[in-house]
Amino acid sequence: MKITETFLEGVVVIEPAVFGDHRGWFMETYSDSKMKEFGLNLNFVQDNHSFSATKGTLRGLHYQLAPKAQTKLVRCTLGSIFDVAVDIRKGSPTYGKWFGIELSAENKKQLLVPKGFAHGFMTLTDDVEVQYKVDELYAPDCDRGINWNDPDINVEWPMDIKPVLSAKDETAPLLAEAENNFIYGE
Repeated sequence: MKITETFLEGVVVIEPAVFGDHRGWFMETYSDSKMKEFGLNLNFVQDNHSFSATKGTLRGLHYQLAPKAQTKLVRCTLGSIFDVAVDIRKGSPTYGKWFGIELSAENKKQLLVPKGFAHGFMTLTDDVEVQYKVDELYAPDCDRGINWNDPDINVEWPMDIKPVLSAKDETAPLLAEAENNFIYGE
């Protein structure tokens, strides 16, 4: 398993070792001991699985307020997505900055999105499945979002099309107006 840091503190790309032969392949998608070796002490409590039928579907940018904030370990198991993490920790030197990466069933990469970051993705193919682990249960009263197209964040989504959005994501506020209780260093 290869773990690579990004320029956003705490956001890491994980590339599992894939072992293949004439039968197919095998990979370890999560190893508590390997994460701890890298300094990541995680306690995942829930697995989530989403399906998006249409290329250009955009989900996000989502997060949960503290004390129900979530760290997410995201992977794409069918199709391909452009996955994004946005630093929303007030006072952070990278506040409002984003990191994006293609995750696909083919490349098997994963993205770890820690607490204090908003998360979203755009499907690059039809029929996409995304699975992710979280370290806190879903809490509807803490569920928040930021507009996917916030000009101050300026995510460079890979497809220049009108995305397929939920009603919630269509009306999400800009980062400057979003409820957010994350403070850098806390």
